[in-house]
Amino acid sequence: MSNTPTNGKIGVTSENIFPIIKKFLYSEHDIFLRELVSNAVDAISKLQTIARTQSEDILLKDLAVKVSIDEKAKTLSVEDNGVGMTAEEIDRYINQIAFSGAEDFLKKYDSPESQIIGHFGLGFYSAFIVADKVEIDSLSYKKDSKPVHWTCSGSPEFELSTGSRTERGTTITLHLSNDSEKYLQRNEVEGLLKKYCRFMPVPVIFGKKQEWKEGKMQDTEEDNIINNVKPLWMETPASLKEEDYLNFYRELYPGSDDPLFYIHLNVDYPFNLRGILYFPLIKETIDPQRNKIHLYCNQVFVTDQVEGVVPEWLYLLEGIIDSPDIPLNVSRSYLQQDANARKITAHIGKKVADALADLYKNDRPSYEEKWKGIGLFVEYGMLTDEKAYERLKPAMLLKDTAGKLYTLDEYKALVGANQTDKDETLVFLYATNAKDQYLPVQNAIKAGYNVLLMDGPLAMPFVNMLESKEEKLRFARVDSDSLSHLIPKKVEEDEGKKLEHADLLQSLFATSQPSLDKKIFTVELDPLLTKEDAPTQIVSNEWMRRMKEMSRFQSGASFYGELPDSYVLKINMHHPLIQTILDSASVSLGKAYDEKNDDLKQLEEKRKKLVESFEGKPEEDLSEEQKKQRKELTGSIDQLNEDKEKLVQGYVKEHKICGNLWDIALLSSGLLSGERLHDFIQQCETSLLNKLTSEEGK
Repeated sequence: MSNTPTNGKIGVTSENIFPIIKKFLYSEHDIFLRELVSNAVDAISKLQTIARTQSEDILLKDLAVKVSIDEKAKTLSVEDNGVGMTAEEIDRYINQIAFSGAEDFLKKYDSPESQIIGHFGLGFYSAFIVADKVEIDSLSYKKDSKPVHWTCSGSPEFELSTGSRTERGTTITLHLSNDSEKYLQRNEVEGLLKKYCRFMPVPVIFGKKQEWKEGKMQDTEEDNIINNVKPLWMETPASLKEEDYLNFYRELYPGSDDPLFYIHLNVDYPFNLRGILYFPLIKETIDPQRNKIHLYCNQVFVTDQVEGVVPEWLYLLEGIIDSPDIPLNVSRSYLQQDANARKITAHIGKKVADALADLYKNDRPSYEEKWKGIGLFVEYGMLTDEKAYERLKPAMLLKDTAGKLYTLDEYKALVGANQTDKDETLVFLYATNAKDQYLPVQNAIKAGYNVLLMDGPLAMPFVNMLESKEEKLRFARVDSDSLSHLIPKKVEEDEGKKLEHADLLQSLFATSQPSLDKKIFTVELDPLLTKEDAPTQIVSNEWMRRMKEMSRFQSGASFYGELPDSYVLKINMHHPLIQTILDSASVSLGKAYDEKNDDLKQLEEKRKKLVESFEGKPEEDLSEEQKKQRKELTGSIDQLNEDKEKLVQGYVKEHKICGNLWDIALLSSGLLSGERLHDFIQQCETSLLNKLTSEEGK
């Protein structure tokens, strides 16, 4: 090449290629540094391949990539001592955009050992994202090569001339634009290098290591090597110990608790896949952060958005996946779905599911010890992946309120005989909070039942899924109804016998019910409760409660979450205290209540016959007399109901026992609070004081 500079135009199909690169091709401006360092690593990898495959004598000592900044000149440089370029190669690989030097090189030196990062030939031009001007100084490894200098100011025009470089390799110098001067800060650049270049296969040097001296950070003599050229996932699993995996995890996630366990991926066929996935210790609530798995391509960081590569149920895992076979777009910033990517996704899911199953089979005590953390992944996998459901089901465990763990088949065998209802459906009783639901749990245990503890963040979706998958299986929360209704057996003939004055009993408790914010109560007489059961108990409707809980997971069902909580007060018709209350009210209200009740029945019968007499007739065809009779009957019925209600209200106001039973039921269900709880405590204190005074008087 002559000493006279050569001017020309870069071979592009559009005069606006540089704005396109800057605004659209790369999703993150920071990626320019990754691309330039990757190209520099490519140049060194090419040199190593040539030295290994050719007879030429090439010095491979101290191979490295050096990154430097010059604050005064406002430049950032990336230098390597790799193959370098001739003027012809610069024209071929730089001036002709998208003519990939890596692909051309691989055709010439085709080798399975070659690890060339470049793929699209566009990485170099990412420099114009942050630079107003870019210079290349290069000297090829080839004998008698001359140094080359190339410069371009962000337009298709360039200048190519003889350079001054004396050593093999290439230096890319970026003259940073005014809005990119942050890349002149040491911390900014070092942070990017550690993010993107932390595990590149060639040493990446950024200045010297620093230490605190004389009141400030100062350079030492030691090179500041950013990366680990032989990361753990590139080693063979057989050569590693558990401590190696734990130390690597601590390096990746400093300050985190040690993981539950890990899986080393090492696949060469039908695709290349390496990596280490860790099961982290999950806290009480799910961490919404889903970018703990980092995707690499030949040890170059690509992204932490791994949707499409890792199955959804493993998003909460941590670690690294490295594969050159996962398709990327030209900026290597977004994954592209294709058949190969889907195969890799399926393999990762299978590998993890099999590892969990193997741990369960080979070391169940250790598996149970880690179940609290593992269980979330197992449940999520079974919920979201049909294949994972089948693989994980044998290793899925259920925990009861005593802390014992069972497989699904083991638990069915345990409770099958006692917890099968009259319809031959197996009922799994469960609690979501063992403390808050202590009394119903204990009542179930006393009755000979076992109660599961379903307190995980995915409990409700998981319960619904198991019910849909397993035949003749139903879950029932232990406080959602009385035990006789949760697991109904065959009803004896004398059970359910109608109680005399049942309407009065229901009216007494309906009249004395509390008014609590966003809570609705109904009163129900329960003929299946026994004398041993509590006189009253509050239960919540299983279906409505599940809908409200599921509304957190289903956006279309969010309106359920806005509905008030619905509860039922169950009255034990066979309890002596309830019978005593009914007897007392019957005596106290006496004939007045019974007469109004009888009159009400007669009027209801009259209105029924009257309505039947003109059934089917439109309103306008009714005579005035018929309308008058209907109105008078309705008015009389309403008046009698009002009179009955006043009688009941008078009794309830004078006798506090119904309200007290409400309070006890509310307290047992964790619903008694505020002013009502304060009043209840005061009543108890007064009662105890009166009892103590009475005993002292005796």
